[in-house]
Amino acid sequence: MFTTATLPAAPLVLPRADLADVAGEDRGAHRVRLGHLAEALALQLGMDAGSARQLRLAAPLHDIGELDACDTGSEPPWPLTADQERHRRRAQPQRGAALLRGSSLPLFALAAEIALNLRERWDGSGYPAGLQGEAIPLSGRIVAVVDYFDALTMPRSYRPARADDRALAMLAELAGSAFDPGVVATFLAHAPQLIALRDHINATRPGPQA
Repeated sequence: MFTTATLPAAPLVLPRADLADVAGEDRGAHRVRLGHLAEALALQLGMDAGSARQLRLAAPLHDIGELDACDTGSEPPWPLTADQERHRRRAQPQRGAALLRGSSLPLFALAAEIALNLRERWDGSGYPAGLQGEAIPLSGRIVAVVDYFDALTMPRSYRPARADDRALAMLAELAGSAFDPGVVATFLAHAPQLIALRDHINATRPGPQA
């Protein structure tokens, strides 16, 4: 069983140090937690240690398409209309995947897979391709669950952080619609260990390496 004592020591690698704090709201720390939690969940799902470690290193790049939109050097017309904002948001997976596919390294190929599939939904109502069920790569299904839970427990400018028990209940409600029910069930079964790992990361603040 995974415990905080087995926390991997290898550093996370982000594309640029200054991107870690884009938009504030604990985003840099969120990415660090996301990687370690994705690895821990993957291990509980039976993934081998090497593949789980690769997931830990790749997962923090899941929203690079969003960051690229903040770092293009040109500002979009503001305020955006609802249609413009929807189009910008739905283009982020392809934009992120395109950026990451520019490398021949397997790690970045995995990161591209995650970025492209993170917003797909188990019931087929997601984007960009409307993939359904196990047609969604496992990497995307794992990171989607971890990302949702961790984001709920982060404070936002428009809402306070959700309590852990409330976030777990909200995650459970979306099993079989937004998220792979098997991945959710495994997360819920090991929630105490995963939450302890999150708290350990928050306390020790392992730093990403630029």
